[in-house]
Amino acid sequence: MGFSCTSRSIAVSMAAAAALLAGACVSPAGPVEAVRFVSPDRASELGRGSIRVTAGEGMDAGSLEYRSYAAAVERELERVGYQVLPVGAGSGRDVQTATVRIERMVLSPAGGERNPVSVGVGGGTGGFGSGLGVGIGINLGGRPKDRIATELFANIRSGDGVVLWEGRATVEAKAGTPMAETQLNAAKLAQGLFTGFPGESGATIKVP
Repeated sequence: MGFSCTSRSIAVSMAAAAALLAGACVSPAGPVEAVRFVSPDRASELGRGSIRVTAGEGMDAGSLEYRSYAAAVERELERVGYQVLPVGAGSGRDVQTATVRIERMVLSPAGGERNPVSVGVGGGTGGFGSGLGVGIGINLGGRPKDRIATELFANIRSGDGVVLWEGRATVEAKAGTPMAETQLNAAKLAQGLFTGFPGESGATIKVP
């Protein structure tokens, strides 16, 4: 009887541990929160014609991280009706330009500190992948894990340089989980940013 109880206790403990591990493998990420602003006078120009995607200020257009986000934005632009031009395509009066920028912050649960982590930024400090977001982190105890907040910014300008649309999308995920990594959250952020494009100007939406 004693052996049976011990075996049962071990089995229960193993099942509990498996459940914890399974939960850790599912990325604990919040919904994407997005806000967009639309030109009241020229909104009819959005979602049609040719568009090129360029890197925002401070971004390294050649970095793998930036290209992942830019590619996700390009897919969404095509979905909403644009013809996306190849990288390096020139500008013109009939060509709109989407500018993309990414920022990432480490949110510490202890004191709420916000520390920047560079993502495809030339000359930045830190460097994504140097110690964050690599592999799947499993924390079964100890202090709460930091959270990574990733923000995707984009604006669309007409061929004559007028801002037609701009928006920002943010998602948070625990450090070390898949959703804290570029390949997963790039698509999630871009989808959230362009949900219901062009969107209600100034309204904040949450996309699961």
